[in-house]
Amino acid sequence: MKKTVLKYGSYGFLAGIIFFGIAFLLGDNLSYSVQEIIGYTSMVVSLSFIFFGIKHYRDKVNQGTVTFGKALVIGLLISIFVGIGVAIIDYVYTTVINPDFATEYLDKTLATMKETLPAEEYEIEKVKLSEQMQAYGGSGFMAFIMFATVVMIGFVISLISGLILQRKN
Repeated sequence: MKKTVLKYGSYGFLAGIIFFGIAFLLGDNLSYSVQEIIGYTSMVVSLSFIFFGIKHYRDKVNQGTVTFGKALVIGLLISIFVGIGVAIIDYVYTTVINPDFATEYLDKTLATMKETLPAEEYEIEKVKLSEQMQAYGGSGFMAFIMFATVVMIGFVISLISGLILQRKN
């Protein structure tokens, strides 16, 4: 199991760094909603190694069998690797490549809200969003949020993959 997790976890780790790196570098001119879609797509593609890792373990390592529990553990461990890769690239992006990301995000979001919300509601939402951005702290916390998001999505993919791939004697 250890070799399978290291192998497929490393593939997912590298895929997370590559896909998110490309998305961050090429997505500057795109709206945040399009960037969000690209980001989630990158996560799911990187997390696809969960399915392939469980399948490899079942077919090549464990003589064609894997329990749901073992599949879930393998999937979660692989998702941790992917989450670390995504968190690293997120941290590098928000500290080195674009240290003004949080300010830019806040400004663009507020501009969109100002166009779409009534003045009173805009002021309330502006205060809420500004407080929320300050509460997030810095790049480290945002990287942790990305890590947690990837692991949660990885958990769901692990559940589905475990249900599909489980095979008992």
